[in-house]
Order: sequence, then C-alpha cells, then structure tokens
Amino acid sequence: MTTYNNLKLNLQEGILTITISRVAKLNALNIETVEEIQTAMQEAYDNDEVKGIIFTGEGDKAFAAGADIGEISQLNEVIGRRFAERGQDIFAMIEESTKPVIAAVNGFALGGGCELAMACHIRVASHNARFGQPEVNLGLIPGYGGTQRLTQLVGKGKAMELMMTGDMITADDALRLGLANHVTTPGMLMEKCLEIMRKITSKAPLAVGMIVDCVNAWYDKEEHGYQTEANSFSRCCGSDDFVEGINAFFQKRKPQFKGN
Repeated sequence: MTTYNNLKLNLQEGILTITISRVAKLNALNIETVEEIQTAMQEAYDNDEVKGIIFTGEGDKAFAAGADIGEISQLNEVIGRRFAERGQDIFAMIEESTKPVIAAVNGFALGGGCELAMACHIRVASHNARFGQPEVNLGLIPGYGGTQRLTQLVGKGKAMELMMTGDMITADDALRLGLANHVTTPGMLMEKCLEIMRKITSKAPLAVGMIVDCVNAWYDKEEHGYQTEANSFSRCCGSDDFVEGINAFFQKRKPQFKGN
C-alpha cells in the first residue's frame, strides 16, 4: 500500500474511504494531493476487495476548499494548460470509475474541491456544506472540469450565474439545484454515505459499472468543452487580470480588473 502525505485511506467491508488530510489548509488541493488522488484511485481500481469509494475531508470545516493559491500564483499560460489538463484527466478517472464513488461533503467545497465533488457519482452534503466556483475572483475560470460538470448538474443558466459571480451556495440550495443528492446532519453524514454505498454495492457490479459507462457516454459529444476549458484556463493564466487577482488576494484588497 502506498504511503500518502495528504490522504488517509481506510478500507472496511469493501468500502474505501479516502480522506483529504490538510486541515491547516482547509484541505486545499495542492498538486501533490491531486497526484495522490490519482494513485489512490488506481489502487482502488486494481484492488478487487474495493467495491466502492467515498471521498471526504478531514475535520468539520472543509471537504476541500479549492486549490493551493500559492501554487496557482506561479502559473503561466504554458504551465496553466498542463495544470488544467492534468487535473481534468485525474478527475475523469473518478467520474469514469466503474466502482461507485460518493462525495461526503462536510464543509466548504470550493473551486477544485467543488470540481472533485462533482466528479463523484453521488454527492451527500452536511447542513454546513458550502459549494462554489470562486475562480473568477482571481481572474481565472474552473480548470478541472467545473465548467462542464456544473452545467450538466444544474443547467446552463444557473451554472453561468454561479461561475460568473463566484457566489457560494448552501447545502439546501445545492440540493434544490441538483448539485447535491442528499443533505443531512454533520453527525449522520458518513452513515448516510455508507447506507447508499451498501445499497449500491449489493447490486450487480457489472450492471452498476455499465450504468456509469452509459450515463457518461451521453456526454462524449461534449468532450470539446473540456479542451475549450483547458485552453481558456491557460489564456487566463497569461493575463494581466490574473496577476492582479493574485496580487489582490495576497494584499487582502479588492482587485481592479482591466479585461486584459
């Protein structure tokens, strides 16, 4: 079993729980953590004992509160494209998993954290969960598939509003919009996820996997959308507005965007 710096893995009764463990950083998804998620998913695929996977965040404040801003601030147009395409590929592993994947959203799911939750097949949120794609505040766009998956889940108009404003929404709003499947108390979050997972894993594994394949096949015609997202993320990384957004974040002031 691989040793992880930022994840904790626990396999019980065929259900693998992957916990993002960067509490001091609100479980922010730095590059190392995203790479570790890929490794953990590959191990889950290869392990016949694993029947289903649950993602959650350590602590009670955050599932995953976005990307690591320190790393993001170092991106340029070339590196930004690689950054987006790499994240898209890893999150696609989750979405395309023929073993069921549930997100137990126990707090903030922002930016890359929201994108991770959306890549999972089912999202269960605690009452204190908050969802959002706030990248526009840094002069960026979602780069790990968020422009595509949020639109698929909540519809074009609402997805555009959420991404253009960068607003956060509550768990109840996420449930109403279709972003969350269930909302429960923090104390019952994992139990609800386990209840759903046990029900799914009691069904025929081949049929469950084929349901994933068939549902995802509908979106194949949208594959160009992910490339457009990577291209646009790259362009944003080379913009003056991105530099201004990052500087404003670290200087704790309102950014003055110019549109270039």
